[in-house]
Amino acid sequence: MKKVSLYTDGACSGNPGPGGWAFILRCEKTGKELERSDGQPEATNNQMELMAVIRGLQSLSEPCEVTLYADSVYVLQGMKTWMAGWKKRGWKRKDRSKLVPVKNVELWKELDAAMQVHNIHFEHVKGHAGHVENERCDVLAVDAYQRYLPKR
Repeated sequence: MKKVSLYTDGACSGNPGPGGWAFILRCEKTGKELERSDGQPEATNNQMELMAVIRGLQSLSEPCEVTLYADSVYVLQGMKTWMAGWKKRGWKRKDRSKLVPVKNVELWKELDAAMQVHNIHFEHVKGHAGHVENERCDVLAVDAYQRYLPKR
C-alpha cells in the first residue's frame, strides 16, 4: 500500500464568514507533492478543517496508508474517537442526558466515506508554531477565503 502524508488546514474570516481550506499530499516513496485549496463565501472554521481532510482523501486515486497531520483537535478527535459512537447512534451525539444531531453531519458523513478505503494514522501538529507544511496550508487557506471578502 502506498504511503502518503496529508497535511491540512482550514481558515475563516469571522466564524462564520468567508472560509478556505487547503491540503498538501506527499508520497513518501517519490516525494511527489500535490497542493490544493479552495474556499466558500460562508463557512465556519470547523467546516473548513473538515473540507481540507475530505478533499485531500478524495484526491487519492488508490487505497493508501495515510498519515494525517492536522492542527484541528475537533477533526482529529472526531475521526479517532467520536465518529464511531455517532454512527452507532444514527449520527447523534450525547448532550447531557439527551441525543442531539451532530453538527456538520453532512461533512462528517462525507469524511466517513472518504476514510473507508484508506488506512489512516493521526498526528496532531500545533498550529501557527512553525510547522512548515501546516504554515503553507494556512497561507493557502487564507488566500482561498480572501477571494470571498467584500471588495473595498
